[in-house]
Amino acid sequence: MRDLTLSGRCAVRTPKTVRSAEALGRVRLSHSFFMRDFLHSEIGNVHGIPNLPDDPDFAIEAGKRLCQELLEPLQRIFGRVGVRSAYRSSVLNAYGNAHYHNCASNARNYARHIWDPRDAEGCMGAMACIVLPWFADRIAEGTPWQAMAWFIHDKLPYSELQFFPKLGAFNIGWREVPKRQIYSFVPPRGYLTRPGMANHGGDHAQFYPGFPELA
Repeated sequence: MRDLTLSGRCAVRTPKTVRSAEALGRVRLSHSFFMRDFLHSEIGNVHGIPNLPDDPDFAIEAGKRLCQELLEPLQRIFGRVGVRSAYRSSVLNAYGNAHYHNCASNARNYARHIWDPRDAEGCMGAMACIVLPWFADRIAEGTPWQAMAWFIHDKLPYSELQFFPKLGAFNIGWREVPKRQIYSFVPPRGYLTRPGMANHGGDHAQFYPGFPELA
């Protein structure tokens, strides 16, 4: 599973066996999250497409930043983070884009759902689609999705947020150079905020009353 690079650093090879895939899954990304938590894919399961990184070392480093800087703080505040979709291999993402149209192109998903290459601007990044049961319950009671969007915007170093109609689920992305933009697929679709919009700066606490304090 591991060999030494010329620099003496341990490198993780792309898994070719069940044992090496198990070893990759055991890699701990943060206090609560392991690499295995991010490798599930319904498309991969149904169509037999492996969802394993071409560059495991790079994917691990990007995943650590996503977990340590975004997912762990959310879990400390709101309780369990449910991962819906996270890492996608280039082959799997391309298949999803071509056949199901619910995956962006590979070029658009580099440094987002495809963690292991950098994007066109040379940035490392990683994204996961998550559900917070705490928030799903409040969505069902009428809390708007914008409440969580503005809370994260004010409190955490995210790059992108994208909100979906079911369960209050949303994509959350970390990137070396954050884009700081929030988009909704909940009608009316469009940007809630991004750099240059009048609402981008300042405090937005009035939109999330009753939310827990950031620990």
